[in-house]
Amino acid sequence: MGYVYDSENIFAKILRGEIPNNTVLETEHSLAFRDLYPQAPVHVLVIPKGPYVCYDHFAQEASEAEIVDFTRTVGKICTMEGVQAGDGPGWRLISNSGEHGVQEVPHLHVHVLGGRVLGRMLQPA
Repeated sequence: MGYVYDSENIFAKILRGEIPNNTVLETEHSLAFRDLYPQAPVHVLVIPKGPYVCYDHFAQEASEAEIVDFTRTVGKICTMEGVQAGDGPGWRLISNSGEHGVQEVPHLHVHVLGGRVLGRMLQPA
């Protein structure tokens, strides 16, 4: 089974300019914007501009330029938001993939979260 991209998902509509967003940073291959329902003082979503369903899809099929741009964009967001781990308090990166990962939007997106202690990611089952 291959990856099936839904071009009508909310992030595709944001990329086409059909839905507004609160842009933090835009690059050639990526867009970073504030989450509408932040779960931490810093909650920025980073998405690639290409039609990738999830991180494993992106990792397998994106160009090197897209992968580098996306990764550098995450790093820039951490610095811009003052949460970088080098001389800041640290942060968390989350990407949900597929049904078991509880992915709600079928377009790769990562959540950059910080600005407070975030607690453990998962509790024992």
